[in-house]
Amino acid sequence: MEGDMKKKNNNNSQKHLLSLVIFSVPLLMLASTSLAQAAALDYKEALSKSLLYFEAQRSGRLPYDQRVSWRGHSGLTDGLEQGVDLVGGYYDAGDNVKFGLPMAFTITMLSWSVAEYGGDIAAAGELKHALEAIKWGTDYFIKAHTQPNVLWAQVGDGDTDHSCWQRPEDMTTSRQAYKIDEDHPGSEVAAETAAAMAAASVVFKETNAHYSHVLLHHAQQLFEFGDKHRGKYDDNVEVAKGYYPSTSGYGDELLWAALWLHRATGDEEYLKYAVENADELNGTSWAISEFSWDIKYAGVQILASKVLMDKERHRLQENQVNVLEQYRSKAEHYLCSCLNMNSGDENVPRTPAGLLFVRQWNNMQYVAGAAFLLAVFSDYLAGASNAQALHCPRGSVGARELLSVAKSQADYVLGANPSGVSYLVGYGDRFPRRVHHRAASSASHKVQKSFIGCAQGYDEWYGRRSGNPNVLVGAVVGGPDEKDEFEDDRGRYVQTEACTYNTAPIVGVFARLMKKVDGEDGRGIIERKFSS
Repeated sequence: MEGDMKKKNNNNSQKHLLSLVIFSVPLLMLASTSLAQAAALDYKEALSKSLLYFEAQRSGRLPYDQRVSWRGHSGLTDGLEQGVDLVGGYYDAGDNVKFGLPMAFTITMLSWSVAEYGGDIAAAGELKHALEAIKWGTDYFIKAHTQPNVLWAQVGDGDTDHSCWQRPEDMTTSRQAYKIDEDHPGSEVAAETAAAMAAASVVFKETNAHYSHVLLHHAQQLFEFGDKHRGKYDDNVEVAKGYYPSTSGYGDELLWAALWLHRATGDEEYLKYAVENADELNGTSWAISEFSWDIKYAGVQILASKVLMDKERHRLQENQVNVLEQYRSKAEHYLCSCLNMNSGDENVPRTPAGLLFVRQWNNMQYVAGAAFLLAVFSDYLAGASNAQALHCPRGSVGARELLSVAKSQADYVLGANPSGVSYLVGYGDRFPRRVHHRAASSASHKVQKSFIGCAQGYDEWYGRRSGNPNVLVGAVVGGPDEKDEFEDDRGRYVQTEACTYNTAPIVGVFARLMKKVDGEDGRGIIERKFSS
């Protein structure tokens, strides 16, 4: 059995709710040997490279201006057997399956990054690429949402896919497509796709009003579908259960979608939904110290906190304020846990060099998500009408402290760590060369035009000790272990596989951390167009 299938089974088996219990360790500074490295980091370059990664993950017919030239067209018959066009979208990681739930989360986080930091991204000359990365996903979601209560949630089968090591251009594995509908509901994937399309509608509102409207229409239908016909998606798309099961249930996705629809439309009905269902769907009862493609409560709680901070603009009623304050309390628990400012054993562990460490498997996804939420909340505090702070059991901290911790995590990713390794592939002189990725680890179809068979890929490419022939620029790999140790080995998929949802949140972090440009802070008129 091929490694990354076991990886995802094990990874997700660890994601049960009991694993959300966290352990306290002292807050440690980055190793002194890394401070000089941190001072020389180029966030603009990191931003540019992080956006390039998404082009390497594209499925479908690639555009004429495709920059990742070692990739080619793939999955051109997706959906054909089911009589639907499902060509396009993204592969989630180093394999060739299109998993709907993590793909939608990826697009939500890319859209949130642009919604908050569109001005910074534009100042770096990367707005076009950011919008293209989002649209590649939302174009696919439009295709996949074939009827109001039908969404195609996955293409491909993880079990058969993981038995082969093939470039996506050579796939011989199953391209069976799987859907949810009224009789086979899947509230998580319906609501997350609604959130992605609503968030993207915010992004495209000023630059492509018609497309924004189309996205909003789909988002509203999908939210209604996911709410009215409730059910766990992996109970009905069983092939997803071993790879991306929903362990937190669908409550977080429904609240997440409602708050994104409120931000996109200003419709008070969506805020009312988030308030009235806050307790039932655990938005105000769960204090979580993890943010991921599966568990979104921290993101929900921070979005709700923003509404509370803008209460004068939203003209909130007293009962709404009370519930939103409960949301904010839980948001503060998450943020304080990342700062090691909670009491007892309620803080996220750290490695000796200060990296947040949630769990062994693909830990960088949690680091990237935490850095983004810390940066965003820092800006929400700084932008509030009255001076505000984050209140933790061990004291209060201001916006600058939050941003400082976000920066420390991003800097670690970029090489300010004891090993001096950048976990953003292609950035700096030292980065992983043996990323666990079928296409990157095999000769490009343009170099080796002959077909690479299922087992042939293992024999000729997977087991090679040399570095990958193609550099997966912008990918954020799983990262080091709890001792800050990393082994650059294609077979150590725990550390060397990258995922789209690792890179998506850190796009916004790099944008936020860029230095001032020509005396501006990068958040002028362009950003205001993207904010709601």
